[in-house]
Amino acid sequence: MTSKKGARPAVIADVAKLAGVSVPTVSRVLTGAAKVRPEKVRRVMDAIAQLNYRPSATARALASRQSHTIAIIAGNTSQYGYAETIRGVEEEARADGFTVTITVVESVDDDEIERATSLVLDQSPAGIVVLKFDPPGVAMLNTLPRDIPLVAVSGIRARDVPQAVLDEGTAAETLTEYLLGLGHRTVHHVRVPPSRREDGRTTGWRRALKKADAPIPAPFEATWEPASGREIGRSIASDPEVTAVFCGNDEIAMGVIKGLSDEGLSVPRDVSVVGFDDHPLAAMWSPALTTVRQDFGGLGARAFELLRGSMRGDEGRKTSSALPELVLRESAAAPSPR
Repeated sequence: MTSKKGARPAVIADVAKLAGVSVPTVSRVLTGAAKVRPEKVRRVMDAIAQLNYRPSATARALASRQSHTIAIIAGNTSQYGYAETIRGVEEEARADGFTVTITVVESVDDDEIERATSLVLDQSPAGIVVLKFDPPGVAMLNTLPRDIPLVAVSGIRARDVPQAVLDEGTAAETLTEYLLGLGHRTVHHVRVPPSRREDGRTTGWRRALKKADAPIPAPFEATWEPASGREIGRSIASDPEVTAVFCGNDEIAMGVIKGLSDEGLSVPRDVSVVGFDDHPLAAMWSPALTTVRQDFGGLGARAFELLRGSMRGDEGRKTSSALPELVLRESAAAPSPR
């Protein structure tokens, strides 16, 4: 970990490990933007000397905000919502003269979070956007130092950082109310992996059922893979109590429809199925999906707008929120006896 010929140059995570502190603590010592106990400062400086770590470029960039790099942290880059949000950030940042880097965090394992934090901080970013759509995003948001401009992106508001939000809870409530208004006794829910115990889509669904004094069935748990929706569709096909299903995203809804079809049921004649996000294929699916349109590209653009304000020292606006739009198509109808 030293700078001897042939050895890997030391990185900030090496300093943190040798000093027995966290990566954010090392960052705070380097930038001087937050107070650190003298004993920890001494350990960090000793580790820097021992490893021959060269923090000066990073420290100057962080302190002067002269870096022209924006870091995006995401738990996934292939899912539709993630990819579109990243595109929105990247386009706005590039138009403003910044280069964008993307760091993928695959789990909440301590070593993975430490690796990703070190990688991001070693880039000397002028600002960071965290996609807080999943547990790795939440873990990174809780780990990163607050002496670098930071914006979170999610469907649920954070408390201590600026955040660009899509109000998923209200949209999910409206979608569930729509299904109840068609005459369904209740609405079953297939949820995608939440970022915390429960995300806005599930909270809004539950809130609508509670307000209508309708039964609140236990959610079905899907993965991010549409095939998991197909298995759920097959399993609920034999239950005549299931007449309406709200899925956590459109890909899962497509899987559920396929599973129901495998068992000889038709949508929406036998079961109404709705999605969330308005994936580009949602309108092309058969039947065309009733869903909620989320402007993920606009979400990314709003996130960069907030980040730009923070990088310029603007302490005013902290939240940018938008309400997704209900899109009515062909996959939902009034219930009928099977």
